[in-house]
This record gives sequence, C-alpha cells and structure tokens, in this order.
Amino acid sequence: MSTSPAGTADATITELLETADALLAGRLQTTLAARHRGAALVLRTALELAINAALAAAEPGLATPNMTAKLHCLHHYSTPATAGRARRTWSHLCLACHYHQYEIGPTRSQVQAWHAEVSTLATLLGRHHAVAG
Repeated sequence: MSTSPAGTADATITELLETADALLAGRLQTTLAARHRGAALVLRTALELAINAALAAAEPGLATPNMTAKLHCLHHYSTPATAGRARRTWSHLCLACHYHQYEIGPTRSQVQAWHAEVSTLATLLGRHHAVAG
C-alpha cells in the first residue's frame, strides 16, 4: 500500500466500498433499515474522500472548505459531467443518511445504484487527479 495521501485515500475508499458491500449483504449484524442507511453513510464518506483527494491533488488547500463549496470547485478541476454526477450522488446520499420518521429509508436497489456510481466516480476522480498531479 502506498503511503502518499492519495494512496491512503484510495485504500480507504476501497475499504469503505467493501464495508458498504458487507452491510448490503447482511454480513454485519444490523437491522435491515440500518444496513441501507449505514451503507449510504459509508458511500457518502467514500465519495467525499474521492472529492477531497481530487481537489487536493489539483490545488492544495481546496480540501478544507465545506462539501458544498468543494462540489462547486470540482467543476473547475474535473469535467462538468463528472462534477454534476458527484453533486447529484452526494445530494441523494445526504438525504438517504438522515432519518425522518415520516419517510421510508433508502431501498437496497437505491443503495446498490449509489454504490456503483460512487465506485465509478472514485475511479473518474482518481484518474483526473493522477493526470493533474
């Protein structure tokens, strides 16, 4: 494993994606509702780490603002399509992470779709920061 910050972020993102897999597969002892919401939280964290790594590689110091500001900055350091996908996915994951008594939590199929999208975005952002860095 690499000891560079980008290498560490990549390893952590991989571990988070594996944790989301374990939650969805029921290999961790939780309730069904907690599996889906927990996997969404883990996926949001993985996406945030991928965004932080891409921005830090492009421009040191950009990983410090809040996530909304980072998502705006991402438009300048990746393709508009990738930045838009990241913003939409992050927004969906944020909504899925918050419990509201009057709402149904995220479904397994929703979380699986977000998992695929976060995995793709992490790869796209990783490629971009490898070229930029």
